[in-house]
Order: sequence, then structure tokens, then C-alpha cells
Amino acid sequence: MSSHQRIRVLVADDSAFMRTALSRMIQSDPDLEVVGTARDGVEALEAVHKLRPDVLTLDIEMPRMNGLETLKRIMTECPRPVIMVSSLTQEGVRATLDAFELGAFDCIPKQLSYASLDIVKIRQRLVDQIKHAAARSIQFTAPLPMPLPTAAIAVASAPVVRPHSQIAAKVIAIGVSTGGPKALQQILPMLPADLPAGLVIVQHMPVGFTRPFAERLHGLSRIAVREAAEGVEVEPGLALIAPAGIHTTVASHGGKLKTHLSQTPADALHIPSVDVMMYSVAEVCGPRAMGVIMTGMGSDGARGMHAISDNGGFTVGQDEPTCAVYGMPRACAEAGFLDAVVPLQRIPSEIMWASHHHR
Repeated sequence: MSSHQRIRVLVADDSAFMRTALSRMIQSDPDLEVVGTARDGVEALEAVHKLRPDVLTLDIEMPRMNGLETLKRIMTECPRPVIMVSSLTQEGVRATLDAFELGAFDCIPKQLSYASLDIVKIRQRLVDQIKHAAARSIQFTAPLPMPLPTAAIAVASAPVVRPHSQIAAKVIAIGVSTGGPKALQQILPMLPADLPAGLVIVQHMPVGFTRPFAERLHGLSRIAVREAAEGVEVEPGLALIAPAGIHTTVASHGGKLKTHLSQTPADALHIPSVDVMMYSVAEVCGPRAMGVIMTGMGSDGARGMHAISDNGGFTVGQDEPTCAVYGMPRACAEAGFLDAVVPLQRIPSEIMWASHHHR
């Protein structure tokens, strides 16, 4: 790739060490180039207007103008994909969740980006994030329309091919990654409090983010949302967010479905793994499972969605135009085991249909 075709990146961070570390990681890939750096939000905003980078990495905690205020200004004045660099302090996590609402593409935990022994993996994730962000039109950061009234959700979908033998889903298994925080904040509030199924959600996030994220979703939604823990019952009207850094599965105990947390398999590419969670749901629920695969890099969830389909469950994938990254849903769509491919805003109506429909 010649220099004029490279993805142009601006790095904004008040730490000289971090500016150097991030710049080295980015420029280690021949398809990327760092066109400038900034020490605070004011410099970052000026540089965005002057240099017009394809992608910006933005520290949340900066002097003069912090990352959130800078992000708001960028999205208003010259919108482009922004990857936040966040500390794992309580304030940093909260600010990162705010950044997702404002249209940030993804986040990098600051500690991981330079202190981790697995620096190669972190570098690769940063490079992949930048490439996916550059390829994604900024138009998809626009918010969805206001949630439909509950009565309208059930009839909102155009007809899709439904499995003839479908029975009401007891567990909705959702897998999501890059772009997921914003997507989940848009669809979970559309579900009614009396939803007759429980949800188990694997959202790839750094350790320390999932509990505050669950609390935020709970405050926005009519259903209850909690971070999963050992032995929590999967019950109607409850969404459980798998905690970061450990696998969440579902097992039957005395006629009830409960969550189990485990470090096995330790060699999974993602922990928690969508595949591991969905396999367990397919096994214990059979045709009473629904699998939903949403925006994200890679193919985690493809095998799990296949298992749900093979066991008679209903499978839905988010469509390409509404995904931040059409990776995980693409893997399922191309394998041919999705019953429906729908825009993000129609996923709640598919969940409603699957949880109410009887043979």
C-alpha cells in the first residue's frame, strides 16, 4: 500500500510515553501512519481540523479539554471514527461508557496498552480496531429512532422465514463485540418488563467494565439487567451480562437454569467466549433457545450460533449497514444458519416474536 493510501491516524494523549507507545504500535503496520500527535483536547481538535485524519485515538483524561468534551466537538464539527484510550478507574470506566453513547468506535484500556506482557496481542487489537474504524462510515454512529411502544414492537418486523417447529424461546443468547455497548443501549430499552424469556449476553469488554455497563443498562431498561455471577437463575425479564475475564455458561439445576462461571477453556481467543456461552444454551434449551449475533470483529459466536440452529433454536443476525463491524454476523450469515438477518432496530421485535411464539 503506497503512502497516500495509508490510513492516517492522529494520537491524542497527555502522556509523552503513551503518545510514543501508541505511535510505535500503529506505525508497526505498513497500512497505517501517524500523521500527528496532540497533548490535550484543544490541540486534538485543532489537529483534526488541520490534518483531517481517518481515525483518532483519544485519551479520556486530558488537560484543558477532556476526551469527552473533545469527542462531542469532533462529532459535531468534523465527525470521524474515534477510539478512546481509557484508564480502568471508576471515573475512567464511566467516561468510556459515556463516550460510547457519544459515538466512540471502541476503547483501549490504558493499562493494557503498555503494561501487559501480551503486548503483541494488544498491538494487533489496536491495529485491527483502526482498520475497521477507518472502513466504517461515520453515518452509522447516528442514533436509532426513539424506541417503539411495546405494542408496536411485536408487529414491527416485515415477515421473515420462521421455523415451522419453533416453540417459545426460554433463553435469548446474545453475542456482541465492537460497537456493542451502543447497540445494546439502543435495543434493551425497547424490551418490555414482562418479557417471558431471560437473556444471557456476552459483550467483549475489558475487565472492570461489565458491572458498570450492566448498571447503566439497568437504569435505561424496563427489564432488569445485572452482571452475571455464579448460580444466578436465568429468568423471564432479566438480562445477565457475562463478566469480563471469565466464561459464563448456563446449566440446569433442579429444573432451573442457572449461570456457571469458569476459566475453562483457558485457551479461548475471547474470555468470555460467545461460542462457549451459546454452546451451553443450545445444549440445555434445545429448540427453546434463541441466538442473536450482533456487531463485532472476528467470528466468535459462529460455532455457538450453529449449535443453537442445529438444536432447533431460532437464530438472528444483525445486518451489515447497522453494524459498526460486520464480522461476527458475517461469519454466521455466510455459513448459512441464520433464520433472519435484520437491522439493529428490528432485533427487539424478533426477540418478542421468539419468546411468545408457540408451536
